[in-house]
Amino acid sequence: MEFSQESLMSLFHAYVIPYSLNLLFAILIFIVGKVAVKIITNLVNRVLKKAKLDSVLVNFVSAIAHTLLMLFVIIASLGELGVDTTSLVAIIGAAGLAIGLALQGSLQNFASGVMLIVFRPFTAGDFVEVAGIAGIVEKITIFSTELRTGDNKSLTVPNGKIYGDVITNYSRKPTRRIDMVFGIGYDDDLKKAKEVIEKILKEDSRILEEPEPLVAVAALADSSVNFNVRPWVNSADYWNVFYDTHEKIKLAFDESGISIPYPQMDIHLDKLNQDEK
Repeated sequence: MEFSQESLMSLFHAYVIPYSLNLLFAILIFIVGKVAVKIITNLVNRVLKKAKLDSVLVNFVSAIAHTLLMLFVIIASLGELGVDTTSLVAIIGAAGLAIGLALQGSLQNFASGVMLIVFRPFTAGDFVEVAGIAGIVEKITIFSTELRTGDNKSLTVPNGKIYGDVITNYSRKPTRRIDMVFGIGYDDDLKKAKEVIEKILKEDSRILEEPEPLVAVAALADSSVNFNVRPWVNSADYWNVFYDTHEKIKLAFDESGISIPYPQMDIHLDKLNQDEK
């Protein structure tokens, strides 16, 4: 089958030129869109950094924005080529829904991770108690948080469990109160015991003068008279002062003849005399 010059020119004008122009415009849309996406992503990145958000969150949000914008550019380019983008968008939406349902737990961890990074209830280096676990925060990521326990175990806790529960940050405030209870016997000198405790607290330079330490009789228990002892210290000194104070008070009580009674119970027995017949 032979084509005349007129028919070839007709085909050229009818198909080649329009499709070439469409291809050219599609390439142009892709190139310009790619440059625009880069500019927008950099702008988003700078804005998030100026907001002093965590670098992990900044990088993640920038990557998500870049991916979504590039997807829009690709769809626009394909549309210029005459591809039916309606079905493509539907397929992408269905795939996104299926992935979202499959990764429901991960998405919860992600959302919780974003909240942790934005609101910062704790930062790396803080001693916290989260999800029933106490430890030092080593790393906060989008999906999980790494803790180091007192016995040097490394634990990875999903962010969903952390943000959905009570978060106790022992390092947030510069000072902490130590709550201790010491019991003495009922036959011991109450005033002397109080003076011994107050003297020990006063001699420890790590214990703050303000707020003033509390030494007060808190309970007349079954086996002892209990003192509540509540000094304030810098957060970094909490455990050292806690342990040292217990040791010092025990030794001082021993030297002063003040007893720390064991739990005890007095049992009284009544003997019934029966007449023998």
